[in-house]
Amino acid sequence: MRVRKLTLAAMALAAGLSLTACQNDDGGSDQSAAPPAASTASSSNGGSGSAGSDQQGGTDSAGKSPNGTGGTSGSGGTGGTGGADEDGKSDRCRTDELEITAMDATVGGDTEGTVAVDLRNGGGRECSLAGYAGVDLKTNSGTLSAERTGESAPSVVLADGETVTFGITYPMNDSGGSGVRITGLVVTPPNETKSVTLDWPGAATLPVTDGSGTPVRVGPLGSAGQGG
Repeated sequence: MRVRKLTLAAMALAAGLSLTACQNDDGGSDQSAAPPAASTASSSNGGSGSAGSDQQGGTDSAGKSPNGTGGTSGSGGTGGTGGADEDGKSDRCRTDELEITAMDATVGGDTEGTVAVDLRNGGGRECSLAGYAGVDLKTNSGTLSAERTGESAPSVVLADGETVTFGITYPMNDSGGSGVRITGLVVTPPNETKSVTLDWPGAATLPVTDGSGTPVRVGPLGSAGQGG
């Protein structure tokens, strides 16, 4: 009996030692596995933060710049719309659409006479005119064509009912002679071939010259002449 009790006690002691050894082994495994896990997390967080910062920076520089460019392109688009308007700009005014009238615009004291010619758009649509009108004076000695003044000739867009004026200047007949009698005014709108004949509203005659005197001149659209 005594021997059996000792044997059982020895077996119990051995089992307890074996259990303690197993627990120590498990604890060592946990300690050895924990540091790599923490290191991986730290490395992952650092990588995510760095990548996130670079990506955000990329979004800022690449995002703002394209957006800004996009805004400029949008403005350019608006400019493009302007270009489309330019491509579809008003057709030129036709002679039949214009109401053409002439009046004396000479101011007292002027050394030259002036006639102002109005071109009124009566065509019911917007149209454009550019340059110089053709001007011829009918006289008892034949037709006399006016010379251009050489001033800049602008382009003018006329809404329906609007008017643009140009001037004609001519030398006054102070010679005391009968001179050259003017019988009519012929006006041809810019870029047109059809003319309109009007009564001449200015002085009745021009001085007779040998070509060395002051010529009859026509100004560009928008000029009313010396007296206008």
